[in-house]
Amino acid sequence: TIAFTPVTSDDKVDFDGLAAQGAFCRKGGVHGIAWPQIASGWKSLSEADRTHGAEVMVSAAKGGRTAVVLGVQSPDFAAVERYAKQAERLGADAIICIPPEGVTDPGALLDYYQKVGRMTALPLFIQTMDPMSVDLLVKMFETIPTFRHVKDEAGEPLERVTELRRRTNDQLSVFSGRGVQTQITELELGFKGQCPTVSLADVFAAAFDLFQAGRKQEAFNHFGAIMAAGSMFSTGSADVLIARGVFKPGTRTRSMSMAPSPGSAARRRPFFGARDPAAISLVLKQYLGPYLRA
Repeated sequence: TIAFTPVTSDDKVDFDGLAAQGAFCRKGGVHGIAWPQIASGWKSLSEADRTHGAEVMVSAAKGGRTAVVLGVQSPDFAAVERYAKQAERLGADAIICIPPEGVTDPGALLDYYQKVGRMTALPLFIQTMDPMSVDLLVKMFETIPTFRHVKDEAGEPLERVTELRRRTNDQLSVFSGRGVQTQITELELGFKGQCPTVSLADVFAAAFDLFQAGRKQEAFNHFGAIMAAGSMFSTGSADVLIARGVFKPGTRTRSMSMAPSPGSAARRRPFFGARDPAAISLVLKQYLGPYLRA
């Protein structure tokens, strides 16, 4: 699950809102939370924001089963190491790193991630982007002992997962992103995890748990409820967290432009309007109540 970065009316990071997401995920049985990433608007954050935010996130998620994964990417490689070392000191469960902007050469990416992998003993998630190939990921898996998880958003992940699993003897855990619009298909193909935003993360987590328990019809029904809700409001938006009482009314978030994901055009035309938490709250109460865990 990817956390938002809420901000106050004067555009300062709202650390209470950041902590509230960790507590929400802990209460809702969400398996893990990552911050800061693309949906968190990480490029807009200062180093002070990130270091304090990391402390807040680790503290907020304590006491439950929610793993905390801290983003360490930065244009400044020295800062990458500072973030990674801090994550280890804080007791984070893993680190995640987006590839450096503009670097597409496979050899350069391999060298970069080998260096990141040596910074700490923490498990390393790699966030893929085009044109990172299956061959490159397999080479990384073979040469970076801490690299055992990938959030795959390069090419068509549904077409890549079977080969990734086969060539790593199913030891590389493949996670999905892109709004998790194909959750049941992903689970059938052997994805080990999924990364929606926090908004309905508890429902996604419940569907995942049900599927893993062999209760596939119930998992399908949970995911179907998310898809139906997506015809009525933008299920991945921070407004959902306002409607659910996690964020304060009027909360805004830092954002970053992202490549459109499948179905995103439809989600940008929600029935009730993308900025109406009150209407979203009514829909949640009427239709999703039985599925919510937090």
